[in-house]
Amino acid sequence: MPIHPTAVVDPRAVIDPSAEVGPYVIIDGPATVGAGTILAPHVQVLGETTIGRGCHVHAGAILGDLPQDKSFSGGVSYTRIGDEAVIREYVTIHRGTQPGTQTVLGDRCMLMAHAHVGHNCQLGNDVVLVNGSLLGGYVHVGDRAMISGNAAVHQFVRVGELAMIAGLSKIVQDVLPYMTVDGPGHCVGVNVVGMRRSGMNAAARAEVKEVYRRLYRQPGTWRDAVDELASILVSEPGLRLLAFLRATSKRGIGGHSGQESLKLVVPPVALEAEVEIARAA
Repeated sequence: MPIHPTAVVDPRAVIDPSAEVGPYVIIDGPATVGAGTILAPHVQVLGETTIGRGCHVHAGAILGDLPQDKSFSGGVSYTRIGDEAVIREYVTIHRGTQPGTQTVLGDRCMLMAHAHVGHNCQLGNDVVLVNGSLLGGYVHVGDRAMISGNAAVHQFVRVGELAMIAGLSKIVQDVLPYMTVDGPGHCVGVNVVGMRRSGMNAAARAEVKEVYRRLYRQPGTWRDAVDELASILVSEPGLRLLAFLRATSKRGIGGHSGQESLKLVVPPVALEAEVEIARAA
């Protein structure tokens, strides 16, 4: 069944002959639908949205709608979805805010029912958003990260690769790669199971554990801890974690419930982000 007779398809759309477009689907705009992709009933694909190969978009999902951003003033922006994505019922993914910008999902992402991806988000490969999870605008999520049910991630936050965020969490600062975060952004440990399943070797896992110990369990300053880590990290995962620590952050890096004794003093970048938000409004 290539295109159901009840579907409404914009003549500018490019749909691969092997794709399936189900009943009452609306494709409004010059969208592209890749080979073998399935659009279930009542899906809406809007604007300059590209969906890769082998994706399955379930009933009621809305892809590429206008951003929920007061600074949006029109213009062409984009939504890019990679190959083999699974997008479940009533997921919403919004296009970029500024003209020429885009919201991007990598390959093999799984977005469960009612998840929301805000404008200008960037998701890596194999990311999982569990039911009801919410990403504000400009959130960056690394490969194979998992954001559990009904967790909410503040705009501009970075979530590192293979990070795991617990259900119902409120995330207002960056989450380090390979870490597990619970509640109001408290780092509670290392994602050991995820690292093992990813094929990470024992030496690299040991380096990640050492990062956790020095940042969250050993007294001292944040700057000193990062300098110490730079002298001992040699594995690829360890070096990527170090690069994440040293990269510019608009929200700062999240901590632990025992913050008084930990080195969580980061530049006051959160204030800068709030100023940008106020200007945009």
